[in-house]
Order: sequence, then structure tokens, then C-alpha cells
Amino acid sequence: MLKYLYKMISVEEHYNKEISKSERLQSVILIGLLALEAIFLLVIYFFYSKEYLKMFNTHISIYAILIFTAVIIIYESLIHYLMGKKCKFIFINPRFFRYLNSFSEVSLLSILLIFIVEYSQNIVILQSPATLTYFIFIILSTLRLNFKLSLFTGTLAAIEFIFISVYYSNYFSNTPVDISYPDLTGMQYLGQGLIMIIAGIGAGFVADLIKKKMKVSWSNINEKNEVIDLFGQQISPQIADNILNNRNELLGKRKKVCVMFLDIRKFTPFVEKHQPEEVVAYLNTLFSFMINIIESHQGVINQFLGDGFMATFGAPVKIGNSSQNAAEAAQEIIEKINVEFNKGNIPKTRIGIGLHYDEAVTGNIGSSKRKQYSITGKVVIMASRIEQLNKKYKTKLLISEEVHNQLNNITKGRFVRLESSKIKGSENPVSLYKFINNKNLTI
Repeated sequence: MLKYLYKMISVEEHYNKEISKSERLQSVILIGLLALEAIFLLVIYFFYSKEYLKMFNTHISIYAILIFTAVIIIYESLIHYLMGKKCKFIFINPRFFRYLNSFSEVSLLSILLIFIVEYSQNIVILQSPATLTYFIFIILSTLRLNFKLSLFTGTLAAIEFIFISVYYSNYFSNTPVDISYPDLTGMQYLGQGLIMIIAGIGAGFVADLIKKKMKVSWSNINEKNEVIDLFGQQISPQIADNILNNRNELLGKRKKVCVMFLDIRKFTPFVEKHQPEEVVAYLNTLFSFMINIIESHQGVINQFLGDGFMATFGAPVKIGNSSQNAAEAAQEIIEKINVEFNKGNIPKTRIGIGLHYDEAVTGNIGSSKRKQYSITGKVVIMASRIEQLNKKYKTKLLISEEVHNQLNNITKGRFVRLESSKIKGSENPVSLYKFINNKNLTI
């Protein structure tokens, strides 16, 4: 339950942060668009000043539009600044602020239209492209990622526009003013308002779709984090990507895997003769390159055993030939230890590695509070006991016949068959192969 609540809080935090970014982005876009609109109006006015004057009988409209643009730019700049500073007024009740901000933007445009109509005593501005500015606010409301807020913006714009248009149309129709203007009916204004509402609904659907896409993205990120939490630093990025694409692989199921057990020989005497810090540094040096080698051969280290570890090839996902990958990884570890010793990076070190290939049960094991990806089955026991037989045969790497049968001919040539051995837990003798290396190994 706590994990679920934490996940919900995390998603809510992501959402609020994204909304704040979108709100600031909307302010920047709105400033740019309105500034561009003002520039185009000036250009049009420059070329058509006579027609403009004939239409409005005054220059006040162009001045009012420029003043309105300046006011909106100042207002949006202030909002952008306050949100950047995380003003308490905004973040105490962000939902109320977004509605208030939308109301302010739309209403400022409506006030501009009323001012121009009142001053010019002409409603031609209500039938001009200037009223399309409402649609800029409606379209940009999608950045608030809220269906209701987009619908509110479209509906508010429609109500204010219809009210202003119908009121002043009736007002001037009953007032004897010698001014000519197109005679539009209330039905036409209602039609324009209806389109604004529909635009608000459309913007709301777009906002809702963007919001859902964002949640899917956050869900994917959470899934990836779950994989990271589950496996820690055990797996390579390639395997992590395969798990994300095949999440059913984490469920309990039977599959053929190759299990590796690695043990550091005479580790207890080493610990007794060295300081704890030296022991830790020694293990970190060894495990550092061993982990890299295991991961580079598509393996997963399931468990560290103090002086060794257990690794699996072929689970949670199978990439290539599991036994071949495991055998090549084991050989590379042996050769790397020799190289590091010759360089003086590590003291004289002997290891034992055992490999076995068979069926295992893989998957998440545990409770709802804590789970661990686990490999269980006879293959694990057999691999562990094969590793212990290195002491008997004075070898570094032993593999079972099941592993040997999966290898390519080149790799098979580097192994020699031993006599069959009786292993505890196995009814029949097990055929083993020891690793030989033509290279001179000093350890």
C-alpha cells in the first residue's frame, strides 16, 4: 500500500512539475504570438491606412490593439517570472490559479473589444479577424494539460464574445448614429461562439491525450526503475532492455540455463593476514573486472557469496548460446586474473569455476513487500558441487557434459574429458571436462 501511495505521489509530482513547465511555456509562446500579431497589424495598417480610417473613423483601434498587446506581454512576463520563482500565491492553489489566469487572458481581450467599440461607436471590430485572437488562447490552453480548463477557456471566450456582440448590435440598432457597418444577426454571433466552444472541446481532447501519453511515459520509467531496483547493478543495459520488452520473463517459469559458481581459493587465510580495508579493496578489484566479463557475455550475477558468486546465463532472458557465453566468460576470467597478477594489481590468486546446464525454475520469489529474482532447481546444486571438484582435480574450470555438448568446436577443443565422477545428489555418475589453456598461466 505504501509503495502504491509513493508511486502515486511520484506521478503527481511529475505531473505538477510538467504543468508548471507547460504554463511557463504557454506564457512565452503567447508573448511571441501576440508580438507577431501586433507587427503584422502595423504592417497592414501602414499599407491600408485609408481603408482602416474609413472603417473605424478613428486611429484609436490600432493604438488600443498595440496597448493591449503591451499589457498582455507584461502580464504574461509577470506570470512567467512568478512561476519561475515559485510564488506561494500560485503554488498554494495551482488549480485556482490556472482558471484565474485563463479568465484574465480571455477577459483582457474582451475588454479591448469593448473599449474599441465604445470609443469608435462602431461594431466592425467584432466582425474583423481581431476576434480570432480568442482562438490563440483556446489553442494554447492545451499546454495546461486539463480537459476542463480548455473547455472553460473556449466556453468563456464564446460567452464573452456573444454577449459583447449581441449587446452592441442591439445597442447600435436602436441608436441613430450615421455609421455604416455590416448587419450581422445574433444567430451568426451565436454560430461563432459555438465554434469557440467546439474549439475548446477539441483543445481539451488534445490536452487529455497529451496527459495520457505523459502518464504512459512515466509508467515506463517506473517499470524501468522497478527492474533496476530488482536487479540492482547485476545486469547489463542490453539485458535490462530485453526485460522491459519481455516483462513476462520475470514470472515463474521453467527454462534451460547455464549456472556458474566461482570460488576464490584460500580466502580465509588471506583475510586473517590482512586488514579489513585491504580485503575489501582486493575483492572490489577482483569483482570489478569479473562483473564486467559476466555482463559482456550476457550473464547475470544472482548472488555474491563472500569469496565468490553465482551467475546465470540464459535468464531472465536468453541471448545467444547460454553455455557458450558462460564458458567464454569463465575462460576470460581465468586469463584476466593472470594478466592482473603479472601487472601487480592483485596478489597471487587461485579460483575454481563450475558450470552446469539444465532446466531451472526462474522468476520473482517473495512477498508483496519484498521480492527477489531467483534461480532454483537441481542445476544450481550441481553447478556448485562441480565447482568444488576443482579442488580434487587441481583445476580452475570444470564443466558438465551438458555444457560441453552446447559448445562450438573451437571451444570444445580447449577442454579435456575426465573420468566420470559421482556427485552427491546425483544418482548417476557425471561426465566432467576440465579446461586447458595453451597460454602460459603463472597462477
